[in-house]
Amino acid sequence: VCVCVCVQRGKFRPRLQQLVASNGEDVVKKSSKEAFGLLPDVQAAITRLSSLKGVGPATASAVLAAGAPDLTAFMSDEAVESLPGLKPIQYTAKHYALYLDKMVALAAKLNKVDPQRDWTPHRLELCLWAMTTAARLQLQLLTDVDVKGSGTQEKTPDPDRDQRPAKKLKIL
Repeated sequence: VCVCVCVQRGKFRPRLQQLVASNGEDVVKKSSKEAFGLLPDVQAAITRLSSLKGVGPATASAVLAAGAPDLTAFMSDEAVESLPGLKPIQYTAKHYALYLDKMVALAAKLNKVDPQRDWTPHRLELCLWAMTTAARLQLQLLTDVDVKGSGTQEKTPDPDRDQRPAKKLKIL
């Protein structure tokens, strides 16, 4: 399941699914159980899962984020690239540790200002992924939201109104 997430949300890596599929079911279950048993030591859990064929820190982070979203975040390219100081992306345990430290700190900062206090590293990753993907696809998100302190609020265009400029008529 988590490999599918990495393939769908990440860069195309044709050999990844083949390599992961070569791991026996018993080995995957044993490694996963051991990895979750190592939590809250996320780095040890990443190392344990990374011992499986075709599983690196990014894929291991997807597995851990599915089961421990309060402690971990999926290492999506979009989320990593949106954080200052983490480019270029390196698919190493050390780079994941830097990424996760920033995500945990940002989630804590958001929880201080958000009355719901329900930010987790995983939720933050989902938001960063969505915003980066929307920007890449040039989707207009949050145009009708008043950003605190901006003093302005943009109006969402009427979807029923034709947004194209009027055609110029040729004079014969």
